Parts: sequence; structure tokens; C-alpha cells
Amino acid sequence: MLKKVTYTFLLLSCFTIVASAQKIYSKIDRASQKVWVDSVFNSMTPEERLGQLFMVAAYSNRNEAHYAEIDSLISKYNIGGLIFFQGGAGRQAHLTNRYQAKAKVPLAIAMDAEWGIGMRLDSIMDFPKQMTLGAIQDNRLIYEMGKEVANQFKQLNMHINFAPVVDVNVNPKNPVIGYRSFGENKFNVAEKGVAYMKGMQDFGIMANAKHFPGHGDTDVDSHADLPVINHSKERMNDIELYPFKALMKDSLMSVMVAHLQIPAYDNREKTPTTLSQKVVTDLLKNELGFDGLAFTDAMNMQGVAKYYEPGEADVRALMAGNDIILYPVDVAKGIDQVKKAIKKGDLTQASLDYRVRRILEAKYWLGLSKYKPISTDNLTERINTSYAEMLNRILYQKAMTVVDNTDELLPIIRLDSTKFASLDFGSADNLEFQSTLSKYAKFDHFRAGTTYRSLLDSLASYNTVVVGYGGITNSTKDQHGVKSEEVQFIRDLQAKTNVIVVAFGNAYGLQFFDGVKNVICTYEDNEITRNIAPQIIFGALRAEGKLPVTTGNFKSGTGIKTMTASRLGFGLPEEVGMDSETLKGIDDLMKKAIDGKATPGGQVMVARKGKVIFSKNYGYQTYDSLIAVNDETMYDLASITKVMASVQVLMYLNENGLIDMNKTLGDYLPDVKGTNKENLVIRDVLLHQAGLQPFIPFWKRTVENGVLNDAYYSETPGPSYNSTIADHVYGSPALADSVWKWVIDADLRKMPKGEEKYDYLYSDMGYYFFYKLAENILDKPFDAFLNDKLYAPLGLQTMGYLPTEKGFLAEIAPTEDDNLFRKTLLRGTVHDQGAAMFGGVAGHAGLFSNALDLAILMQMHLQLGQYGNQKYYKLNTIPAFTSQQTEDNRRGMGWDKPIVGKDEGPTSRYASASTFGHSGFTGTAVWADPEQELVYVFLANRVYPNADNTKLIQWNIRTKIQDLIYESIWNFNND
Repeated sequence: MLKKVTYTFLLLSCFTIVASAQKIYSKIDRASQKVWVDSVFNSMTPEERLGQLFMVAAYSNRNEAHYAEIDSLISKYNIGGLIFFQGGAGRQAHLTNRYQAKAKVPLAIAMDAEWGIGMRLDSIMDFPKQMTLGAIQDNRLIYEMGKEVANQFKQLNMHINFAPVVDVNVNPKNPVIGYRSFGENKFNVAEKGVAYMKGMQDFGIMANAKHFPGHGDTDVDSHADLPVINHSKERMNDIELYPFKALMKDSLMSVMVAHLQIPAYDNREKTPTTLSQKVVTDLLKNELGFDGLAFTDAMNMQGVAKYYEPGEADVRALMAGNDIILYPVDVAKGIDQVKKAIKKGDLTQASLDYRVRRILEAKYWLGLSKYKPISTDNLTERINTSYAEMLNRILYQKAMTVVDNTDELLPIIRLDSTKFASLDFGSADNLEFQSTLSKYAKFDHFRAGTTYRSLLDSLASYNTVVVGYGGITNSTKDQHGVKSEEVQFIRDLQAKTNVIVVAFGNAYGLQFFDGVKNVICTYEDNEITRNIAPQIIFGALRAEGKLPVTTGNFKSGTGIKTMTASRLGFGLPEEVGMDSETLKGIDDLMKKAIDGKATPGGQVMVARKGKVIFSKNYGYQTYDSLIAVNDETMYDLASITKVMASVQVLMYLNENGLIDMNKTLGDYLPDVKGTNKENLVIRDVLLHQAGLQPFIPFWKRTVENGVLNDAYYSETPGPSYNSTIADHVYGSPALADSVWKWVIDADLRKMPKGEEKYDYLYSDMGYYFFYKLAENILDKPFDAFLNDKLYAPLGLQTMGYLPTEKGFLAEIAPTEDDNLFRKTLLRGTVHDQGAAMFGGVAGHAGLFSNALDLAILMQMHLQLGQYGNQKYYKLNTIPAFTSQQTEDNRRGMGWDKPIVGKDEGPTSRYASASTFGHSGFTGTAVWADPEQELVYVFLANRVYPNADNTKLIQWNIRTKIQDLIYESIWNFNND
């Protein structure tokens, strides 16, 4: 289980400022450290000690020959450590155990993992690159990432991370640093470098600042050649050295020295800083006072290897003052040359022994005096924790930067009056971006091709076009992958309509978007950024990042903080204080339901604190497994219609003074004057305590000997049969009129003996009256009013009556194969017989929807009538309707409510007293709990193919799922 965390991290408050790397050892027992160091040191011969100065490259994706070679280097030369590169977590764990078992002195295991070990290992999540982190305004988050990277290292018994990069990237054409830097501002780089470093070191992993003395203003990749930096010492001290000094002043334990030629420090030709005593000893150790470990950059890089032979370069690096040779080309030659250098007097055994002791001191701090083999049980899960995944999303969100909002399009507010399209450039698969956009509004999706003119004409007809520009690379070549003709197309499109551009990738790509407006920079292109960007566009999330670099006309520090629009977002359970492991139990319950044929499939959605954190589709629309349930699948909501349609209209009418809940039906419906319905109080009808019959099968009055009465029905549509009852069954206007008359004429229940008022008994009948009452007062069709006033402005794309008339069919899960009344499979026509006879639009049944639309509508209720920066109800209206009305009746006005604290009633026993919702005969349920800011939606078609199937109810599937939802909150909070 995930330990409880809060977003208000208590991180910086516990930072301990120390003056040097050595003082970090104050956290350990120095006496015990000395005993261990002396013991290990004295157990080695002078030649064995030399091996401790070498850290060799190791891979877990190679063959046995490579593994045996590492075995040999450990056994023969007593090398001090390994730096792992590409491979897999499990394979690396086995190899580490193997190698450590062979080592006389425990190996320091390192990795160059700037954005976490996913940078090197498959099946492991990546954290954001440092340029992305550079945009974040809260450095506590960088500390948290450092802490999680430390956890990754701990799980694999690794000890040193060659991160952070603290190069100040002032050169946009830098071919090797760029996105690996926190940016061009030395203060920003320093602050984030300290946070990342402390996150790792506070949890036992040695950080390494690189690439000393600063690789941020080069135009040559030191992997390929030796870059030359011609800055003065003053300039280097002011800009490049500033972050290094900040980390050293704190608690930095190690530095990586770069392969650079800096004449201001050492003007000898082809002398890399790695091999320069003036840089490593005079500058780093003496002038700056750094007393941590100095690593070379990888010695196989051409910045050194192009000009110096193996062995020779190693000796020169040690002579310069480095402590550890990283990635030596040839260990045997290196050690041999070092021994020769000792004999010649170029190096002394004493100076090297001093470095070995310092290495051993570091190994003690790293826990290598008590080394234990790696357990591979659930290793990947221990690395890819739920908390790490949550943190990753937060990091990307907080980095995302609106660099231009000239037309004030962000966030988008109006949905019902806007025609939307999306256009994809450069991404092979941008489905996540498109599907997330479509969760907020109806989009037509386009992909850029070569026929720009016709595409321009097509897109110009839309009010707003959202462009997802992918293919932006980290390489400085070819304009970072940005194509000039595509950018010109975007400019041309912006001249014709509103355009929002999302630049998926490196911030330096923005320099080629000159003249483009309304731009969001995501810094990277992945599933997370594609999911978050639409949420910012529609105001579910706020853009808070600031550009860490200048790129074209967009200056460093640019970043427009957008407002939120109180719309549902999408995230992970841990983001809202829920345990994802507990929620996995929903899968088991749904499997039981489907395998046991309680329902062929279904949708489950959970939202908390304004985020959808669980959304899954299960099974198929039917038992023949032909059409899988997906996000667009729509279900017959049955009695949920009462609260999602009728109650919505009644709340509107009531708060606008058009009806009084304490008045009677007769006050508003002339048709009931003089009948037994005239004096029924509206509030009592909503509470199901007005004496109405629970249900009357009116359909039987229209069937004679199993055959539909021709006076009411026809197999073909026409002016006299203009309402669809079912496939090939059409009703006459007289049918609805007859149903209305039968409703009015129906008897009331007998008053309970000795009582003066009716008790509670659930009934559909009152909602026929509410339908008529609404249309009389509004002078507008019931369904049209709901769509115009509520559903369309909210962006609900599936919710509504008569879905087949809107083009839906394949998306609709069928209900019953009706063998008694309509003699056909019902798909897209309402299951409830009375609602069907009423023309498919009724107060008690008839709505269809997917889970998301229901969740949105319920979230609006949790927000007391506010959603998407629009006001749908007054603040007191929804609480007035959803609260319990009387002590002897659990219900609100129209809304069902829990029986609190009991294993009975319609909800989980954990539901609070303020919970409200409703269930439906077809297998549906929707609930909102204001105290927990929780929305739960369950949709299924249990009545397929026979409404007598009650397994879903008998097995209590809906309520058991709701129990798990609450338990996920308790488990998160209590663990």
C-alpha cells in the first residue's frame, strides 16, 4: 500500500545547509566508518587499491561474454565500481548480485540516470527531462523527484546517480546539453540542482553535479570531439560555475569533470578539463574548496579518446586530481600505466591511497559495509510505485507553459456554441490527445497531409481548431523537426479562425513558431503530456510553468498562468487520496458479474475532488461478444432519468419562482382539476409519499391476445404513427394521449389504516405529471429545454432522449429482447413501456448516456450548480433538493439517499448522510457524496436479454463496488 502523502510537501523546511560534502558524513557514525575503512584498506595490496579508482561500464542487455568480462575485471583488478547502462531491472538485479558476490570490496554501483532509471532500463517509467523541470515554479517538487529517483536506485542496490546536470544552457544550438539542462538562468539552475541533489542525498544516494566547469555554451558534442569554450574566468565564475558553487555550499558529494577545452584555465592545445590539473585541482579542489569525489566524464568519449591513448588518458586524469576514472577504455592498460607513472614519480602511491580511502569512506556512507543482495520479488512494481506515477503527472502538469494567449482562448469556456476540430502534425499516434479533447467537447479530428489548401478550407469552417504539433525533436538539426511549411499553414489558419497550438516537444522548437498565437509548450511528447494538455485547454487544470530558456521571440520566464474552469479533470487515484490497489478489486467484481451472466458488460467511473481517477469498460454489449464496451457506449438510464431530467427541470422552475414545492399538482395542471390528483403536494410526490401506485402496466391495455392494437401501433412510420416505440413499431399521437388519461384516472393507494398520510412507496407515476407540468410552464418541449439549458452547455455529448434520432445506434447497449409487448430486441428505444408509449420522452425514463456525461452532471451538483465557469443553479438549490426532507423518509426531493451506517438501502454503508443519487431498473446507478467529494457511476444492461435476470441485484455488485471506492480512501489514509 502507498503511504499517505500530501501535496503540501514538508521538504524545504527540513533542508540542512552544510558547508561541504564531508559534513554530510556527520549523519553517520564516524568512528565506525574509520574502523571499516581501515579494515578494508589494509586488506588490499597496493595494486588492488588501484582498481578502486576505476568504474567500469556494464550492460544488462548483452551476452554472457560481456558478463564474464565484468566478472574478470572484478576478480583480477578489484575495480571499485560499475556504471550500468542499457538493460532491464530484473536482469540488472541478477547481474549486480552476481558481481557483488565476486567482489573482494563491495562495488559502488552507479548509473547516468538524469530522468530516473527509465533513461537506461526498459519497463521503467521516465521522469521529466531537466528542461521540463526547469519550467516548474515549485522546487519542492524537484526534491520529491530526487527522492523517488533515490527509491529507484535503492531497489536495485545502486548508489551513485550522475545527476543533476547543472550546466547553464545559454546556447540554444548546444548539441549535447539542451533539454538536459534546467535552463539558461543560473539561479533557476542552481535552485533546482540543489533540490534534485538533496532529494537523492537525503535518502542515501550520492548525487553528482555535471559537467564541471560548465558545458552549457558549447556547439560541439564532447562525445564526438573536444568543445572549446573561449569565455574569460570572470564570465565562467559568474555564469557557468554559479550552480556548482551553490551545490557545493550545500552538501554536494561528487562532481563529474567534463571534456572541455577552456583556454582561460589551461591554454595547452587539446587539453581537456578532465586532464587539467589547473581545473581539477587548482580550481575545483583548491579555489572552490570542493572535498567530495571528482569523477571524470566517460573516458571513451572522443573529447578525450580522440587525442589520448587508453591508459595515458587515465594517468593524466589522475595526475589532474580526479578521484575516479569513469568508463575507462581499457582497465588493464589503465592500471598498468598508473603503475608505471608511480615508478616514474608522476603519481605517488600515497596520493592514490588517500583517494582510495575517500572512496571507501563514501562506500561506507552508501551502506556498502552492510551489503545485502537485491530481492527481485515484485521488483518492477517496487520501482514504478503509484506515488511515483502520481508525482510524474504532477511534474508534467506544473511544467506545462502557456507562452501566448493573445486571443484569450485559454481556457475554453463555451461549448454549446462552438464547433471544434483538432489537427495533428507529426505524431504517428496522437490518440491520447484526441480522445482527451473529445472528453470535453465534440471534436472532428484531422491529420495533416499534403493537400493543405483543401484542409485549410475545411478547418476554416470550425470556430476553434486545436493543433497538436508533434515531431519536435531534441536534436538541433533541421529546426528541431519543425517544418516551416507546416508553421506557415498554422499562420494561414489563424487568419481564418481561432487556433490553439500545442507544441509537443523541446522548448527550443518554439523559435520556429514566430507569428503563431495561443501556444502551449509541453516540453516533451508522451502519453502524459498528451493527456494533460487538453485538460489545460478546457480549464480542468491550470497552466503554471514558465519558459526556462529564450527560444526565438519567446523569452525566458514567459508563462501565462491560466485560470481553472471547474471542469472534471483526469488523473490517478493517489492524486486525490485514494489507493489504486484497493480499486483493482472492482475488476474482480465485474469479472464475477460478467462471467456469471449478471450483465454482459458495463462501465464504472469514479471521480473525486474534481478528477476522474477510475474509468473502465468491461465486457461486451451482448453475450455474443461482438461489440466491446468502450468509452462511447451508451446505456438506457431507466429511473436515473427522474433525477437527471425531471428534477433538473423542477429545480430550475422552483428557483425561478415558477413553481412552489409545497403547492399541489392542481395548482399547475388544469388536466387534474377535479380528480384524485388535484390536491397531491409536489413535495410529497417527489418523496414518493403521495399515495400514487408504484407502477401500472398501461401497455397491456394496448395489446389484444398478444397482438398490438392497430388503433395505437403500426409497423411503418407516417403522419399518423410518428413516434418510435421500438424497431418497426410506431405509435400514434393517440397513444400518448391515452397514457396521460390513464395516469390521471388511476386510483390512488389505500390510505394505511389509522394513518392520516401516505407512507413511502416508490412510484414512477408522479413523473408523468412533472413532465406535463414542465411543458405547460416552459412552453417548450421537455427534451429541448434540457438540452439547451443544461446538457449542451455542459458539453454532454451522449446524454439525451431518442438517441437514434441523433445518429447513435452501434454505441447503444441493447436492453431486453421484449417477447411480451414489442416482440423485438430493444436498442436505442427506451426499455420502460410507459415511457415508450409516451413517445420515448418521459419524466421517469427515456434518457440514454455514457458514464462520463453522468459524472459531469453529478460533478456540477457537487459544485452546487457551477461548472465550466458557468452557473446552472443558485447555490442553495441543489442542497435543498438533495437533503433528506423528513425524519421518516430517507429521500430527498426526487433524489434517493442512503440509510446511514447500515448494510441495507441503496448505497454503501460508508456513504455519508449527505450522499444523493439514484439507481435504474436496467442495471444503472449514480451517486455523489459531498463529504468525500465523490462521484460514482455504474452502467450496465443487466436486463439483456431478459429483465427477469436479477443476479446483479442479488449479488449486490453495484453496492460492493461502492464499498471498495470508500475503502480505497480509508486504505490510503490509514496506511
